[in-house]
Amino acid sequence: MKKVLLVTTALAAATMLALSGCASSARTDAGSSSSAAGFPADATIGVALPSKTSENWVLAGGLFTDGLKSAGFTGDVQYAGASTTVKDQQDQISSMITKGAKVVIIGAADGGQLATQAKAAHDAGAVVIAYDRLILNTPDVDYYVAYDNFKVGVLQGQALLDGMKAKNPTGPYHIELFSGSSDDANAPVFFNGAMSVLQPEIDKGTVIVTSGQTDIKQTATAGWKAENAQSRMDSLLTSTYGATPLDGVLSPNDTLARAIITSVKAAGKPLPIVTGQDSEVESVKSIMAGEQYSTINKDTRALVAQAIKMAQELQKGGTPETNDTKSYNNGVKIVPAYLLAPIIVTKATAAEAYANDPTLEPLTK
Repeated sequence: MKKVLLVTTALAAATMLALSGCASSARTDAGSSSSAAGFPADATIGVALPSKTSENWVLAGGLFTDGLKSAGFTGDVQYAGASTTVKDQQDQISSMITKGAKVVIIGAADGGQLATQAKAAHDAGAVVIAYDRLILNTPDVDYYVAYDNFKVGVLQGQALLDGMKAKNPTGPYHIELFSGSSDDANAPVFFNGAMSVLQPEIDKGTVIVTSGQTDIKQTATAGWKAENAQSRMDSLLTSTYGATPLDGVLSPNDTLARAIITSVKAAGKPLPIVTGQDSEVESVKSIMAGEQYSTINKDTRALVAQAIKMAQELQKGGTPETNDTKSYNNGVKIVPAYLLAPIIVTKATAAEAYANDPTLEPLTK
C-alpha cells in the first residue's frame, strides 16, 4: 500500500549489523549538506531525544552514548525535559550546532517545530537524520531512520481482529480506538495503518466503534500519558458500556495499553483484546499473564545501530544506505528513509520473538 504521510558490550557489535537495503542518492538540492568530503573520525555527533516517556527512549540514550563512543565519535546525547520539552530540544540542537556537530540525529519531541534548528544545522554544514519520528515541513532533513511505522499500525489492527476472532469467531465486535499524541508525527502513521485494516470491517458492520469516536482528533492521547488514556477509557466505559460488551481496544503503545487495562479492571468488566507497541517489560509480563494481547517488537538496539551506521558512512564521505525513497513526504520533500521491519508479538510467539533479548527472553519462560 502506498504511503504518503504528512506527518512514527552489545552496541559495539550492533553497530556492525549488516542491515540490507537499496542505496539512494545523496541530497543535491539547494541548502543541503554534502557528505562528500567526510569529516574527522572523532567528530562530535549530536543526538537530541525527547523526554523519557517510554522505555525505548530511556534505552536509546544509553545505547547512543555507548555506541558512538565505540565507533570513535564524540557523542553529545541529550534529553528534553518533561515540562518544556520542545524548547529544551530546540536549545539543545542549537548547542550541538555551536559545538560543531557534524551529524545531528533527532528524535523529535514535536516534529513540526524543528524547521529552524534543522536549517541552522544545514547552514553549519551538518547532516540531519530524523530518528524514529519524521521532522516536518522543512527541506533540511537528509535522512530518516525508523521502523516501518505504517506497518506497525497494520500489525496492530490485524492483531486486534485476530484476538477478538479467537475469543468469539462470529462477532460482531465492539471496540474503541486510541491514538498517540497529536504533536508526534508518528501518531497518525500508526493510526492510519491500523485503520487500513479496521475500516473495511467497520464499513461491513463486523466491527463497531460503539462510542462513534473514529476521528484521530477524538482518539488522540495528549503527551502519550497513561493518565490521559486511563481517564478517557474511564469515561468511555461509563458512557457507552453498560450492557454492551467491550471486545477490543486499539492501543498504539504499551504504556497506554496498560492504562486501558487498569481502567477496565477498575470498572469490574471482562478484559478486552488490547494491542500495544514497544515490548515494554511490564507489558511483556502482562501478555504472558494473559491480559494485554499483543505488542510490537521494535528492537531499539538495531535502530540505534542503524543510525550510528549512517553516521559512520557520512564520516567516510559516503552515502548512507536507504531502502525507501518514496513514502515519507514531510510536507516539503520526500525524505530518504531506512526502515526496519517491526514484529508482532503475542503470548504464543513471545519466546521466539525475544529469544536473543537478555532482558525480555527470561520473561517468556
